[in-house]
Amino acid sequence: MQSFSAADIPEDWRALLGDYFESPEWQELQTNLRSELNQGADQIRPEPQNFFKALNLTPLAAVKVVILGQDPYHSPGLAQGLAFSIPNNIPTNSREFPSSLRNISKALTLEGLGTLPNGDLHRWAEQGVLLLNTALSVKLGEAGSHAKLGWKSLIDRLIGALAQQKPNLVWMLWGGHAQSKLPFIAAGSNPLILQSSHPSGLGVYKTDRPFLQPGGKVSCGHFRKANEWLIEHQQSPVQWVDKPTNHADKGLFALTG
Repeated sequence: MQSFSAADIPEDWRALLGDYFESPEWQELQTNLRSELNQGADQIRPEPQNFFKALNLTPLAAVKVVILGQDPYHSPGLAQGLAFSIPNNIPTNSREFPSSLRNISKALTLEGLGTLPNGDLHRWAEQGVLLLNTALSVKLGEAGSHAKLGWKSLIDRLIGALAQQKPNLVWMLWGGHAQSKLPFIAAGSNPLILQSSHPSGLGVYKTDRPFLQPGGKVSCGHFRKANEWLIEHQQSPVQWVDKPTNHADKGLFALTG
């Protein structure tokens, strides 16, 4: 029998969720997830001990930027429990490397912040960037397969409570799914809400707010806008790339590198 309980969630985040753990929605999520785990935990990604990795790596007190993903990567060897992040041993030029990360790296390069050396985003999480998927598990090979297990109630409650408790947060909402959480976020205390199309595949250029402009020569500017906002609100900017390659910008770039 695989266990799944509130104790898997870090104490600070449990406190934020308050009486949610007494709700029928939490009981439903527990029941459904335990059933899936007992049917075959080896077919679920990320591994159960990493369901709440985003909350473990980014304590509530440290959160300053939130990037919302949808559900974990369903291909073997990719999901880590952090939205968009993959292991650092996957070459950036390989077919395994997700298009979303490729376009995120391109946006960072266009903004003069450097190019991602790999797809591992642990350093972002450690700097206060909450990399949160809106479903925290998936069955291998079946995208969206756990979306209806009950994760929505937990994540909606968490997003709403976080937006209310933490002023001046930056929210990066890429694509329609992330933007569906806007009502919870907009009710928060002075958020900066950055919206664009999703960075994956052809969707990166779609909508009237593309993540990358057609032709891929201009980005949405979200990473620089986030750092400008953080500095304006007396917080340290995020170092999006550990070893920047462009040293021409001596202004905000110096603060991020």
